[in-house]
Amino acid sequence: MKKRLYQNDAASYFREHSSIFLFIVILFLMGVIFGAIVVNSMSITQKEDLFYYLSQFFGQILNGKVAENNDLFAQSFLHNSKFIGLIWILGISIIGLPVILILLFIKGLVVGFTVGFLVSQLGIKGFLLAFVSILPQNLIIIPVFILMAALSVIFSLRMIKKQFFKTYGQPILPFFKNYIITFVVAVILISAASGVEAYISPLLMKSMMGSLNL
Repeated sequence: MKKRLYQNDAASYFREHSSIFLFIVILFLMGVIFGAIVVNSMSITQKEDLFYYLSQFFGQILNGKVAENNDLFAQSFLHNSKFIGLIWILGISIIGLPVILILLFIKGLVVGFTVGFLVSQLGIKGFLLAFVSILPQNLIIIPVFILMAALSVIFSLRMIKKQFFKTYGQPILPFFKNYIITFVVAVILISAASGVEAYISPLLMKSMMGSLNL
């Protein structure tokens, strides 16, 4: 019975704020598209210089000269946790709302640029390489970022209403407790994504690069 009530509450919550979730998803996709456009606007020299460093990185992967898996995990977890933590903190502050949107757009831009650059330089090989190197961990990371950004925007709007509209009667504390729980769950999911990025993606990349003769 409690599980059914929780599911109903969650469903009604998402329906109530569906416009915000839709806006967040569209904003992220706009960042992805813009990142791909940035690739096409680069000069040939810029692309060649960037691809040179990328080729060096590919060589290090094939030769096993990249950082240890534990180091990769720590770097990935620290980076993504900082990103999520910053979004969470901005959700508490009244003035953090536009920054949350900018950060999410930048995240989409980075993903779009990375995939777009690989495809523009390597064609179908670049797409396959992006599929095994970027997709696995981002299947977890991107939904977490989108959900966390949406919840932070919702919480920030509640704070604004509470501060500037005295007639707003809903208490903040219950929402804040759920906001903390959401952050803890997000960090757990980020640790799982970091594990995929550190221990699975390098193996997939090495296998794919060997089969594609990169």
